[in-house]
Amino acid sequence: MSASGEAAGTPPVSDIGRLTGFSDGVFAIVITLLVIELRVPAHRPGELLTGLVEEAPAYVAFLLSFGYVGVIWLNHHMLLRLVRSTTLGLNWINLWLLLGVVVIPFPTAVLAAAFAHDGNDHDRRVAVLLYALAAAAMSAPWLAFFSYLRRHPALLGEGISVAHVAAQRARPVTGMALYLLSGALGWFVSPVLGVIGIVVMIAYHALTSEGVRRGRPRRR
Repeated sequence: MSASGEAAGTPPVSDIGRLTGFSDGVFAIVITLLVIELRVPAHRPGELLTGLVEEAPAYVAFLLSFGYVGVIWLNHHMLLRLVRSTTLGLNWINLWLLLGVVVIPFPTAVLAAAFAHDGNDHDRRVAVLLYALAAAAMSAPWLAFFSYLRRHPALLGEGISVAHVAAQRARPVTGMALYLLSGALGWFVSPVLGVIGIVVMIAYHALTSEGVRRGRPRRR
């Protein structure tokens, strides 16, 4: 259902129902695809337990990325609660965001393979850096989303202030900087430290999934 812009300078708007449904479908597919990387290990008779233990990095990578995608979904849910309608521009930004989501299984598989028993230190450094770069790139569309809403306040939901939306930009900026720092730690210092940094950042985004609060969002 389409409607004209409610304020001068606001592009034609439409209901967010289709955007929400499509986005949730993408998240559901991606979080399901992560489990494909979990396989029954090749093993000799009587050595199944050893094979399962050797696959431990794959299980850790799966849990890490399952949690990461889950946190992104929670943050995306919060994001859509800020708006009452969408535009073509906002839909493109959302597709950009979803591109980052669908990429996640690839660095997850690389990370699991690098930390497997046949991986070496250099491979692990490359894998951690790749994962961190993918996570840092994920922050860019969030920043664009908040900036777009700040420029088009007519899209905001009831009771959501422009100041509240502007405050949320600190989160993707922090994420971009600290994911890059985690990648640098993984490359120059230790792959394990890099993974720890990534876990800390995922926890940060989980704890702030309701947004940065500088007082209660006031009605515009």
